[in-house]
Amino acid sequence: MADAKQQQQQQPQPAVAATGVWKTIKPFVNGGASGMLATCVIQPIDMVKVRIQLGEGSAGQVTKNMLANEGMRSFYKGLSAGLLRQATYTTARLGSFRVLTNKAVEKNEGKPLPLIQKAFIGLTAGAIGACVGSPADLALIRMQADSTLPAAQRRNYKNAFHALYRISADEGVLALWKGAGPTVVRAMALNMGMLASYDQSVELFRDKLGAGEITTVVGASAISGFFASACSLPFDYVKTQIQKMQPDANGKYPYTGSLDCAVKTFKSGGPFKFYTGFPVYCVRIAPHVMMTWIFLNQIQKFEKKIGI
Repeated sequence: MADAKQQQQQQPQPAVAATGVWKTIKPFVNGGASGMLATCVIQPIDMVKVRIQLGEGSAGQVTKNMLANEGMRSFYKGLSAGLLRQATYTTARLGSFRVLTNKAVEKNEGKPLPLIQKAFIGLTAGAIGACVGSPADLALIRMQADSTLPAAQRRNYKNAFHALYRISADEGVLALWKGAGPTVVRAMALNMGMLASYDQSVELFRDKLGAGEITTVVGASAISGFFASACSLPFDYVKTQIQKMQPDANGKYPYTGSLDCAVKTFKSGGPFKFYTGFPVYCVRIAPHVMMTWIFLNQIQKFEKKIGI
């Protein structure tokens, strides 16, 4: 009898411990999984966006040239780096945003947070995610831009992990965070627009307009995607220019840093130069944001269904 009682007392403990661990990591796992699924669908559009920013022409011209010269597989070049980026960047940003939001709501006695507080949490989550995901982001940009370089200057990375290894070996470990400054700023701007507007829009559609679940998720995701695009593209443009730059014959880089790049870009093309490729960028960001939220919503529904 005593042995049986001891077994009954001991059996629930591992389940409680597992539940506690899962509760902690759940927002991060769900965020990373939804981001990776969305990336698999959106990768071709992202590839075209990068080529436009590198000056290869319009969306139609870039698509036509890629199909004619490089084939269909070229649209998925850098997919491994894109997935690694989501596994690090999106895992950290969505997970930390949800954790910070939940804690803030608790302190606010369960009441909805004001927009300014959501924006601040979005900025914080974006900075955390960018710091974690910057190496994978650098690998992604380089792999996507590699075929645009002269043959002698191409790096020919085999995959994301090979890119990270080569960058570390050839340029030093700290080079993995080259362009981290604009990457972090861009992520903060994107997440401020994306995360804060999504939660605010959900409250609008669900609580004030009485919309159903599908309408709420799709509508809030579309609004979130637009604001994420508008807030982040100027920083994304500078980040891309910094990360893909090559030294000239004298070993001099075209820009000394992100600020120098921003100033030279403004002088040469004015403020609208920063919004080069905005339609494609918006088409790329908005669907990715929408699919990330939709996948996240479906993952959460599935978890509730199976009781985890």
